[in-house]
Amino acid sequence: MYKNNSFLAIVPARGGSKGLPGKNIKELCGKPLVAWSIEAGQKSKYVDEVMVSTDDEKIAEISKKYGANAPFLRPSELASDTATTFDAVKHTIDYYKNELKKEFDYIVLLEPTSPLREVCDIDRAIEILLESK
Repeated sequence: MYKNNSFLAIVPARGGSKGLPGKNIKELCGKPLVAWSIEAGQKSKYVDEVMVSTDDEKIAEISKKYGANAPFLRPSELASDTATTFDAVKHTIDYYKNELKKEFDYIVLLEPTSPLREVCDIDRAIEILLESK
């Protein structure tokens, strides 16, 4: 929460990768790639909840182990090579609103393929967003 605004961090991590199969659960410096984004979201001063949108049971299991919510498996049509990140994010927002009766003021997208982001960068981006409103 920041300035009375709530933030949901969404980590979109599909199971099917043609270039590097299983990339989101491959280890990078001792932990799965997806874990880096989960932990960054959790360490943010402002992110209220971190969730992983995935179509893969193994990714969901690992995500939960690292403390993220994974309340559903994404439908296969939203996990194809042609599905967009926007489609996955919209599906997540709709799920939270309709099934969990939860809404957030802002979405923070944390791609698992950007594991080197700093928590301070997430927090500063949120501050800049709300200060420039």
